[in-house]
Parts: sequence; structure tokens; C-alpha cells
Amino acid sequence: MTHEKNPKRFLHFPFFQGAFPSSPKQIPLEITAGIAFAAFAIPEVMGYTKIAGMPLVTGIYTILLPMLVFAIFGSSRHLVVGADSATAAIIASGLITMAVPGSPQYVAYAGMIALIAAIFLLIAGLLQLGFLADFLSHTVLIGFLTGVGIRISISQLAGMFGISAGSYGTFMQLASLVRDLDLTNVPTLIVSLSVIGIIFLSERIGSKVPGALIAIIGAIAASWMFDLTSYGIIILDAVPGGLPHLSFPQVPLSDIPKLFNISVACFLIILAQSAATSRAYSVKFSDTFNENSDLIGLSLANAAAGISGTFVVNGSPTKTEMVRSVGGQTQLTQLTTVFIVLIVLMFFTRPFAYLPTAVLSSMVFLIGLRLIDTEGMTALHRQRPVEFNVALITAMTVVVIGVEQGIVIAIVLSVIAHLRHSYRPLNLLLVPKPGGAMRTVPLEKGQQAVEGLLIYRFGSNLYFANENRFTKEIIELAKKDGSLKWFCISATNIGDIDFTAIEAFKNVCIQLQQMNITLVLSEVVQPVMNELDRDGITKMIGRDHIFESVQDVIEAYKRTAD
Repeated sequence: MTHEKNPKRFLHFPFFQGAFPSSPKQIPLEITAGIAFAAFAIPEVMGYTKIAGMPLVTGIYTILLPMLVFAIFGSSRHLVVGADSATAAIIASGLITMAVPGSPQYVAYAGMIALIAAIFLLIAGLLQLGFLADFLSHTVLIGFLTGVGIRISISQLAGMFGISAGSYGTFMQLASLVRDLDLTNVPTLIVSLSVIGIIFLSERIGSKVPGALIAIIGAIAASWMFDLTSYGIIILDAVPGGLPHLSFPQVPLSDIPKLFNISVACFLIILAQSAATSRAYSVKFSDTFNENSDLIGLSLANAAAGISGTFVVNGSPTKTEMVRSVGGQTQLTQLTTVFIVLIVLMFFTRPFAYLPTAVLSSMVFLIGLRLIDTEGMTALHRQRPVEFNVALITAMTVVVIGVEQGIVIAIVLSVIAHLRHSYRPLNLLLVPKPGGAMRTVPLEKGQQAVEGLLIYRFGSNLYFANENRFTKEIIELAKKDGSLKWFCISATNIGDIDFTAIEAFKNVCIQLQQMNITLVLSEVVQPVMNELDRDGITKMIGRDHIFESVQDVIEAYKRTAD
């Protein structure tokens, strides 16, 4: 089983669906996994915080109350909620022109975006609109995340070289970096390269301690012992500790409409990415989940983010895989992580003041590189050239224009890709094999099932965009052979017919009658039959010319021929 849509479960909305029941033997493993995941997650969210342009501590806040709230209200046993690179990039792209990154105003705007996204998620959950996630195809998500990865990686290069990053826009940032390359602070570059080397080496040797954590601890220790600031290396300075202050973001009412576009973009990414991750892991572990309950959980998690001074949270595929890799199988792992994060916030934020900013730039640079899905893009180019072009356009829109515009293009291209398939469905002819079974042949062959009978299978729902193709193919096939007496439309793939297509159907009936060809139908599903009855098509064709199967058509035709 994958996901469940039982309305009773949705309405009762029990707490801790993703945590219990749990095997007593599994609980110690979940606690151990939660401790290990905290070691992975804290450095990672610090990187996402830098992408979002938020104060460092707010990133740690994303794996406190939001993660706790989803563990209580969500249904998925595996989905991990926290800061995410895509939504962080959307926030930064939208707010960079509205406020100074890291300023109180910027933080308030980010909190309001989380609250607005929470409202959209709540509405989607209450209206059971989880299916909307299906409208972002995997193809455009590959392109979107690849574009985000390129944009993020380029944005961090200046920080890695110790150069002031004053330009906005990917190409402007590259041009500025090339122009100011002679201003590189060599000690800062050495720190950056060291961080990248440590992370790569840790992954290469399969270290159980995350390389990012080793790099952060090592950089803090080096900064404290050797006074790295004396070499021109910039450090974070004070990082506030303690629990987040709960309050409603102070944003003027006149500014709220300006945040809607950003909030909608975040909502769509949360919807698509969270649902896809939950589905993938429910299949992997044969668990059930309720996508609409998860939308409520994500809504409440974002509301918690908005009032706790942090930014939008998302169902993260990278964090979900991290938890799986350290042995976590339920939300008990995330509850343990919340406790560890609470301890860090209460007692261990002071050492972060010594952390060189280049360390975070390097970590974010690697996050960006990992988002660039070269394997997915290569597979698309090799197997689906048209879909590769769709992904490439999406990626370039994100890189050249912006992340918000990229998500809009992603949605539009997803819909166009769907329409392309239904606009040009795979239509075939059916002919019998020895023994009575049917096989398909291309339309170009014009092959009749038996002498005087042609069986045409339309490969999609029939609607305004493909009705012209439907009419043209039928009339061309009918004219191709003067011996044709019956023309059968196999309607097994037609699940709906709109008003325009009904008129086309009537036109086909009339034209075939004028050619002295009898139109018959087979395998008509009941909803379509109801539409044909209502619109008079059944009367035009005749009830005795509508059959349950193509075999019935062949037998009836042979009887009339005899």
C-alpha cells in the first residue's frame, strides 16, 4: 500500500500517526538515529539558512518547533520536515529587493511568508487537494532543482574567495567575481578548500560522523586557537542561544500582498516535493499515509515556523534519506532530534561565534552542486529529448530570471507536457491474432480486422484539443479502402468526452453515414455511455451497434456479412 484516502481517518486526525505504533525493540534504534540525524541536520540547516539570507540561529529553529509539530500532526512515518534548499532559494530570490538579508524586517517578511504558505496548505488539506502535487511533473522538477543548484553554487563563490558579493543576479555575480578575482583573500580560500576537502574525504571513506560537522568543529577550534580574523577571515560573531521568541511577524498590511507570489511558489514546492517524498518512502517500506493529513501537518509546521521567528519548512527528500541511512523508521527519530536541538540551543550556540563565514559558503556551494541533477538531465537527453528541452528551459529560467519565475514556468511546462501527450495520443488499429486475441498495428497500415471491418482505438480522453485529430484520422481511414462496411471505435481509453468532442462525434457519424459505412462502438465505460445517451449519440448510432468487446463486434459483423 502507498497512500490512503479514508475520510474517517482524515476527520479524526489522530496524533502521532507517524510515530506509533512502534516496536519496543525499535525504540532504542530510533533514539540513536535521532542523535545521529541531529549531527547531520544542524550543519545542513545552517547552509540552508545562508541560502535564505536569514540569521544563523533561525535555521536551527526550523528543526525545533516545526519538526515537533509535524511529528505530532503528520501521518507519514518517514517524511522529515525542515529547512530546504529550494524554498530557501525562493525566499531569498523574492525578498532580496524588499529588505536587507538578516535584518529584523527581512526576518518578519520570511515569517509572514511561512504563515501565508501555512494558510494555503491548510486550505489544500481541508479541501483534500493533495492530488494537485501530481501537476508538477518529475521532468520539470529535475530542471527546476538543477537551476536552483546552479544559482546557489554561483552565489557562494564570492564568499568562498573572501570577496564582497555586491551584485544581484547569477550572471552579474559571475561577472563581479571575475572582475574582483585579484582581491581574493587567500587564507579564506584555503579555509573554503579545506572544508570541501574534509566533506569529500569523509564521504569517500564512509565516515559515520558527517564531514560537515567535522569541518565546522575544526574551523571553530582553529578560529579560536589561531585568531583567524587577524588573517582577514570573517567570522560569524555572536549567535544568540535559548528558545525562539513566539510572536506574530510584524509586517505592515500594505506589504502582505507583495509576499503572495513568494508564498504561492513555496506552497507549490512544498506540495509537490513533500507528497513525492512521502509516496516514495511509503512504497519502499510498505506503509500507509494520508496526503491530506500531511498537508495539515505541513500547514501547522509552517505556522509554527512563522511564529517562532524562522522561515518556510518543507518535506525534505535529503533529510528523509538521512534518517533512513542512520536507521530511523518513524517520527520517533525526529522527536529525538528535536530534543537534541533543544539542548544545543540552550547550551552550545556560543562557540558558533568563531565560525568563519567561508565554511558556510563552502557547505552551501556543495549543496548547490548536489542539486544539479546531471544524471537525470543526461537520462532525459538520451531517452526523452523533448522532455529534456522542457527541463532545460525550466533550469535556465531559474538561473537567468529567478526562482519564482522558474516555478511558474515549471507548472506551465508540466501542464503543456501533459496536454502534449493527450493532444497527440497513441492511436492504433486492432487486428485479431490466431486464437482470437487482439494485437495492435499502426494507423499507417490501414489493416482491417476482417474484410470490411476496421477497429480504431483512440488512446486518450476526447476533448477540444484532440477532437480534430480524432475526426481527421477516422475519415482518412474510412476513405482509404472502398471495401469498408463497418468502422468500430474501441473506446477503452476514453474516460471523458467534452462538449466540443461530442459535436465532433456527431460530425463523424454523419460523414460515415454519407459514405455508407456503419459506425459501431466497443468497450464504452459507463460515464461515457451516460454522456453519449444524454447528447443523442447513442440514438444516432443505435443501441444494437454498441458492444462490450471488440470480439463481440467481430462476431456481430460476421453474422451480418453471412
